[in-house]
Amino acid sequence: MGRIVVIVSADGEWRATTPLFPKAELKSSPLGEWFTTSSGGEEVIVYHGGWGKVHAASSVEYVINTWHPNLIINLGTCGGFRGAIERFDTVLVKKAIVYDFVSLIGPPDEGIKKFTTDIDLTWVKKPPTPVKPVTILSGDRDLVPEDIPKLKEKFGGMVNDYESAPIAWVCARNNAKVLILRGVSDLVDKSGGEVYDGTATLWFEATKRVMSDLFKVLPAWISYFRAQK
Repeated sequence: MGRIVVIVSADGEWRATTPLFPKAELKSSPLGEWFTTSSGGEEVIVYHGGWGKVHAASSVEYVINTWHPNLIINLGTCGGFRGAIERFDTVLVKKAIVYDFVSLIGPPDEGIKKFTTDIDLTWVKKPPTPVKPVTILSGDRDLVPEDIPKLKEKFGGMVNDYESAPIAWVCARNNAKVLILRGVSDLVDKSGGEVYDGTATLWFEATKRVMSDLFKVLPAWISYFRAQK
């Protein structure tokens, strides 16, 4: 039976995760800390993948090459489009799009098309916990309020983050199975974002709840995945 690795991306998400496992022994790697814990009746690796596209892509490649997992689970937060989703909803990512390409030389959407990944969720016939299947938009930026109408129209956007799309893309290129579950930490619309105060304090308070909720449902997802074998 292959390993399962849980990747926690953003620094604040990791800071909200480690207190949930006070007895965990933190170990280091070139790209992030990690520890092992019991979940769903087995030992899993929990790895700090780092925030942003570059760190996320490189760390998931490291995870694949080091542990050869038969499932990678990414747990984290995402921003939600107000009116399309509710705060603290849990989303199941079915498609992930790197949306922040700006090409003035070639076709403007060529990069977006190349880095769009449809995630294989054929094994998720009946989710073991409540989730909303979504397309997530990933970029090295928070949602810009005035972009909301365009993102809704062009991509059917509901949520965004920094890491899901690069993680999904690297996993697809390695034929590695991936499950991305994220909780909506905050909402944004064209008038602004509810945690956009420049301090990350409000976001971190929400993140603590999101990460706690996600790790509570993790055992059910691991058991469900193993039952499909």
